[in-house]
Amino acid sequence: MTIMIWASHTCFKIVALALVLAFSAAAATVSGRVQLASSHGKHTDYSGVVVWLEPLSGAPVMPASAGRAQMIQKNKTFTPHVLPISVGTVVDFPNFDPIFHNAFSNYNGQIFDIGLYAPGTTRSIAFRREGVVRVFCNIHPAMSAVIVVLKSPYFTLSAKNGTFAIPQVPPGSYRLHVFYERATEQTLAALTRTVEVGAAPLELPPIEVSESGYLELPHKNKFGKDYPPAADSGAYAGAKP
Repeated sequence: MTIMIWASHTCFKIVALALVLAFSAAAATVSGRVQLASSHGKHTDYSGVVVWLEPLSGAPVMPASAGRAQMIQKNKTFTPHVLPISVGTVVDFPNFDPIFHNAFSNYNGQIFDIGLYAPGTTRSIAFRREGVVRVFCNIHPAMSAVIVVLKSPYFTLSAKNGTFAIPQVPPGSYRLHVFYERATEQTLAALTRTVEVGAAPLELPPIEVSESGYLELPHKNKFGKDYPPAADSGAYAGAKP
């Protein structure tokens, strides 16, 4: 009896492994290039554009654990400036500066406030809601970043030269989406298109993202008030409304 159970369990593992290998073999890489159109002159850096694929039928196969990501605070800068993640990912915000920071977001995406915390420490947030999260520091108004939370594992970020690649995409029909922080919602919606993925690598036509109509407005602190005039100069400035 024990031998039969062992043999059955082994057979199941072999079949499961075969299915995984077949799935991987059938999956393709979807690649392309983004171009940025600006009224302020020609771009030389095309990084920071998020490209992702949403299956048109059925739920995407999400990873068992979304894992962790990191957004560093150093030299009064969030790095990376744009961070795409899957829903459920925990993002760490380590403070590598010799001053206090207070990352927060009170815009359309997931609202959070990790509070004031000291140099050499870190705070973490689990992002469980799909959407665009615009991140700021309550002390330093010049600090900003964007976290794009996606219900799809098929996403990537463009390189400096504009190229991108999404690996291991199973065959099927997908809706392609693009996010760029200096483009309007209408511009991004117009870039949405249907993509058919087969077993062979797929190279998409160039995607041109226009900055036309985008207006960068000053943001408030976490209390909805203007930053003090000398907010960037002190370690605790802006900690209270």
